[in-house]
Amino acid sequence: MKGRASIARGVPVDLARSLALLPVYPTLCELERRFLASIAFRPPRTVSTYRAGMLRFDQFLSAAGIDPFTQTADQAQLPEDILEHLFRWLAESGYSRGSIETYLGGVKAFWRFATAKRLVPPRFSYDAMRDGLRLIMGNHRMKSPRIDRRLPLIVTYVDHLPLPGGEQWDGAARLTLLRDRALLHMLFYSGMRRAEVASLNRLDVQDGWAREALIVGKGDKERHVYFDAETQRAVRAYLEARADDLGPLFLRHDNHRGAPGPGGERWRLSLQSVWAIVKRYARLVGVSATPHAFRHLKASTLLNRGASLSEVQDVLGHASPLTTKTIYAHYTPQVLRAAVDKYSATPAELLADLEAELSSRRSTRP
Repeated sequence: MKGRASIARGVPVDLARSLALLPVYPTLCELERRFLASIAFRPPRTVSTYRAGMLRFDQFLSAAGIDPFTQTADQAQLPEDILEHLFRWLAESGYSRGSIETYLGGVKAFWRFATAKRLVPPRFSYDAMRDGLRLIMGNHRMKSPRIDRRLPLIVTYVDHLPLPGGEQWDGAARLTLLRDRALLHMLFYSGMRRAEVASLNRLDVQDGWAREALIVGKGDKERHVYFDAETQRAVRAYLEARADDLGPLFLRHDNHRGAPGPGGERWRLSLQSVWAIVKRYARLVGVSATPHAFRHLKASTLLNRGASLSEVQDVLGHASPLTTKTIYAHYTPQVLRAAVDKYSATPAELLADLEAELSSRRSTRP
């Protein structure tokens, strides 16, 4: 056709440079930087967990002789089943199953981001990577928690400790014991996670007068938590003794805490401190316990006293009822026994039911 260039079949065609450009992918280091920037506004614990996973991924790349600062995923010749290789490397390095799953959570999020944003070649499919990883990891049965039934002794022990006078450590000893009482009651009754308790502000609990609070828990999910009268009294006693208007509910009271910082955030009790407080009193009373043990105790108590799995799921903030069932369902032998006793029948009763049904059918025949 006149005015148009004809293209013969099988003849190479030189395209304009703008049409011939191949996609340019970022280096692995740049890709990681973009990923970390994308999660900057996630909950701090999530960010910390993902960063830990990426640190292990960086170590894995280094062990494989890959330079993330200069190489892209293609240049490094990363395989499509990279997550499976990482899993094997972590396992061979001696990490526990729990740690491996934690690290892989961050790296999986990284590859989900990279493939969704098309920052790696299309041969990388996140769905295929995830499914392949799932196949080699197999099913991991959640271990049933073992709870020391003497766990409540920790709370009663601290409640009965004599309260130090205001002159000891300039009042710090008194404040420390009042704080520990409030903290242990909070862990015992609410079923909250350690991080959730540490992140509480006094406004959340209305200075100890609130019977419930709305918190943001794991996975950035909101849920209500509940307090009993003893927890409220313990919190009020602690805050009244503090005589300050700082925001965090639980503070450090040692002599090495420095300045409080804006709103008292630098004095907020850390996760490590919550752990240490529970372990200290557990040793004193001879009980095996961690902060999470109080959460397990709350769940098993509710279930054994008749609460449904869905109710316990909401109290604990589990994303799936399967989690609640898998971990805690074995803690309901009393409830299951009552159900068996209530709804079972003897052979004679079942035969009587059958005879009644047959008799009813015969009576309705024409």
